[in-house]
Amino acid sequence: MPKMKSKSSAKKRFRLTGTGKVKFQRAGMRHNQEKMTGKEQRHLSKEAELAPEMVRGVKRMLGKR
Repeated sequence: MPKMKSKSSAKKRFRLTGTGKVKFQRAGMRHNQEKMTGKEQRHLSKEAELAPEMVRGVKRMLGKR
């Protein structure tokens, strides 16, 4: 049986750490930042860890087990 293809959309949005956690970039940093406080902008600019209940599905889309 051939290898499973990974979803291109998931490849662009998520990445795996060495310990198997899934990281993603928060939304909201494209425009309208003049209305945000600096604290909000700093919070959104950092990568975040995906919720544990969503990890299994994302790993499946990435072709990992």
